[in-house]
Amino acid sequence: MAPRVDKEQRRKEIAMACIDLIYEVGIKNLTVAQVAQVAGIGKGTIYEYFENKDDIVFEIMNIHIEENHKQFLETIKTIETTKEKIFLCFKFVLDDSVENLKHFNGYKEYLSIVLSDENDVMCEFNGSCKEFFNFQLRKIIQEGIDKNELIPQAMSLAEGLLVFEKGLALLKMSEKNFDAKNIGESFLNNLWELIEVKK
Repeated sequence: MAPRVDKEQRRKEIAMACIDLIYEVGIKNLTVAQVAQVAGIGKGTIYEYFENKDDIVFEIMNIHIEENHKQFLETIKTIETTKEKIFLCFKFVLDDSVENLKHFNGYKEYLSIVLSDENDVMCEFNGSCKEFFNFQLRKIIQEGIDKNELIPQAMSLAEGLLVFEKGLALLKMSEKNFDAKNIGESFLNNLWELIEVKK
């Protein structure tokens, strides 16, 4: 008797095998045949684990974002100041390294699918990602208030900061010469001047 396959685990393994493929060919150009070839399985087998190409893309992005959240939680443990922690929340949109831009452009393409298809599952997933960073940012600000680095009113800015980050991301995605790094850093530095406790 053949061992029972953990369908969720196998689904993740197939998606993990194809993470680089998304960045090489793009989400729109990705085919089920390419996924099957890279994963080393038959095209028909793909449909045992995924409904369609969008389902594959969603699983790949889901894994990538989970990894990003895990890395964020590990990195933040090594950062001392509240200001640096707040900047870390903006890393995805401010970091212009080749590696980060690869992921940023992949997210841009993913987001275009979410917006054009009005996919409820993907919209809910985006909402859960926002909640993750909303919780983290509020926690960072509260720690800053508790350490007497920030004025108590800083907490009321948490939601606005997240909206600002999304706005930066959108402008970076949609305008050719938009300097998200310079504008974002300038805004955060000026905001810090307003919310830090003067000693």
